[in-house]
Amino acid sequence: MMRSLYSGVSGMQNHQTRMDVIGNNISNVNTTGFKRGRVNFHDLLSQQMSGAARPTDEVGGVNPKEVGLGMNIASIDTIHTQGSLQTTGVQTDVAIQGNGFFIMKSGEKTYFTRAGNFGVDREGTLINPANGMRVQGWQARDIDGQIVLDVSTQPEDLIIPVGQKIDARATTSVRYACNLDKRLPEIMEGATEADILNATWQTSFNIYDEFGQQHDLNVSFTRVPGTQNQWQATVNVNGVDETETRAGLGTTDGAGNTFIVSFDNNGMLAAVTDTLGNVTAPEGIINVQVSFNVPGANPDEDGNPTRQTFNLNLGEIGSVENTVTQFAEKSSTKAYEQDGYNMGYLENFKIDQSGIITGVYSNGASRTLGQIGLATFANQGGLEKAGENTYVESNNSGAANIGVSGVAGKGKLIAGALEMSNVDLTDQFTDMIVTQRGFQANSKTIQTSDLMLETVINLKR
Repeated sequence: MMRSLYSGVSGMQNHQTRMDVIGNNISNVNTTGFKRGRVNFHDLLSQQMSGAARPTDEVGGVNPKEVGLGMNIASIDTIHTQGSLQTTGVQTDVAIQGNGFFIMKSGEKTYFTRAGNFGVDREGTLINPANGMRVQGWQARDIDGQIVLDVSTQPEDLIIPVGQKIDARATTSVRYACNLDKRLPEIMEGATEADILNATWQTSFNIYDEFGQQHDLNVSFTRVPGTQNQWQATVNVNGVDETETRAGLGTTDGAGNTFIVSFDNNGMLAAVTDTLGNVTAPEGIINVQVSFNVPGANPDEDGNPTRQTFNLNLGEIGSVENTVTQFAEKSSTKAYEQDGYNMGYLENFKIDQSGIITGVYSNGASRTLGQIGLATFANQGGLEKAGENTYVESNNSGAANIGVSGVAGKGKLIAGALEMSNVDLTDQFTDMIVTQRGFQANSKTIQTSDLMLETVINLKR
């Protein structure tokens, strides 16, 4: 008689725990990155009244007789299914689509979270503004003029120095993609006498010196008289004496400011010849070196003006993509890329799907600032909740596998969005009804057992 009482008690207690978990799920239905919990039950020990007997020649086997002693909680699981993504438009909000956790630091203690509602503090550190935990990743560093992002090292605090100054960078490469009209001027409709005497196409593009001073790079193409597929290019950096601009292959020492561009019978770039007689190789990309005196720069040790040299990239021999060509279409020149800029300040930044943070400067330049790190676990269900939407490692979660987005099963990052809770209210309300009925049924077991005990007591009257 007493066994049913205690079975009912265990049922009520454990259904109450299940209701506690449901209540916590519902209370966090709008918590960013929250993962719902689930309670599983199993039965307790059973009291054996008689054991099993095997079959004999006379009779068959007998099953054991056992009375269960109630139930207990088997597990309280954290369900790490993907939550819906909500667009916020805030540039520091980041959501994970797929596996992985953001890595956070509070002092020397490491936490993990799916909530990407980040911000920047007054020192430029990327943090969770609710608790000040610092987002971990890898900071880009300038090594010998090259931006290096080494993700093989231990993750560190990410700094986004809004307002930081970036120094000027001298132009080292200018890339051309143009077409020079194959048609002779005399057969072109509307050609004037001046067109016939001098078929020239002028181009202009801005470049920068090491001070960030802007200069106009002027390149004019004139058809070589008596030829069909050769043009003379004349290079001049505006604001600098014509005689101080030089163009050559491999070197500009002693070279003039012109070179000859040759095309094949298919209109493709074939070769370049400089004023020193140097000719390009029969294949590959053609880079013509151009140098000019830098105004305002100190002279070198010999008292000569300081010169700046950059490559004028005309494209690949035999190619039509991003290359100087000669087809029977109107001349059109586009110097579409150069790598110099003047001084600027960090005005904004953006985060891509790989977690790379790119700074956007007032001078139009972009520079990699860092990359957000992600952690995955062999058993993410084994993580322990630490409050404030965070988790910590446990003995059964496994060590954190730290890396970048998209590698080793890690999900991708969506900037300007947050992951919502994965709590389904319909599921929770249904589970709440089932839990309440289970609690109620166990209370009835206790009430009925009590009535039976009362009947036994009344036998003595």
